[in-house]
Amino acid sequence: MTHILVTGGAGFIGAHTCKALALMGYQPVVLDNLSTGYRDFVQWGPLVQADIADTTAVAATITQYGITAMMHFAGSIVVPDSVRDPLTYYDNNISKSVRLIQTAVDHGVQNIVFSSSAAVYGMPDVARIPVHTPLNPISPYGYNKAVIERLLSDLSTARPDVRALSLRYFNAAGSDPDGQVGESHVPETHLIPLALDALSKKRAALTVFGRDYPTPDGTCIRDYIHVSDLAMAHVQGLRYLAKGGASQILNLGIGQGFSILEVLRTIETVCQMPVPFVWGLRREGDPARLVADADASRRILDWTPVHTSLDKIVADAWAWRRA
Repeated sequence: MTHILVTGGAGFIGAHTCKALALMGYQPVVLDNLSTGYRDFVQWGPLVQADIADTTAVAATITQYGITAMMHFAGSIVVPDSVRDPLTYYDNNISKSVRLIQTAVDHGVQNIVFSSSAAVYGMPDVARIPVHTPLNPISPYGYNKAVIERLLSDLSTARPDVRALSLRYFNAAGSDPDGQVGESHVPETHLIPLALDALSKKRAALTVFGRDYPTPDGTCIRDYIHVSDLAMAHVQGLRYLAKGGASQILNLGIGQGFSILEVLRTIETVCQMPVPFVWGLRREGDPARLVADADASRRILDWTPVHTSLDKIVADAWAWRRA
């Protein structure tokens, strides 16, 4: 069985990807310091509890399991926190990633799938964002992702034996349809779980930031992709690289946008309860619209998302939240 190193595999997207790997016949080996991940999310392979900057642990894990491919999810992800505390973000997302990647390639890892973000684009003024859109990150988090993308690109040029796939997520949402893992962040910052918690009175009313954007209903529009589809795209990406595919940077999204009010109305329909919310001022740096042009991902990775309805995304998130 082929073993795959999955850094951050105890987190939201990492855990879902571990399940997808196992379903496709791979053995995920999770390396996670559990600072934000959950031991209970590691269900499909061994857990090595260590930091990605622990080069001894990384090297030993790669050697023990004969690993030649890695998926790198580990890192700090809260955009406002990156603005308040850039030193931590530059350390966790750049410095530690460099040490991880250096150790990995020095010990025989040849294929790397990297968890990137649409935050690298900043605030582009286009209906659907193609991957060749100029980068203009407006937060330390977005810049961190752009730096590691560039590192992997430069590395694959310098080392033809190393191939890398950087996947720029738009809005990951939903939860495993089987209920084995789900979305649970501390603190929670994503719209759908925040709205569900407000609906079930686990927190105060949701704040909707801004209602004067140049969109049909005045609220921000985002491209929501089911986390299980996102996970499968990673597996397809790994298979693409294993077949000798060239290094790539790709978008992952559905290509359709929904406004905040549309999401709230869908939640109310699925859950048959109103979502309590209040209006707030715009947040600095929130683009009016972020929708992916992900046609290249479908073609290059031979990937077709299957959970494409917003109703399905909400229903799976709600089932996990209730459980």
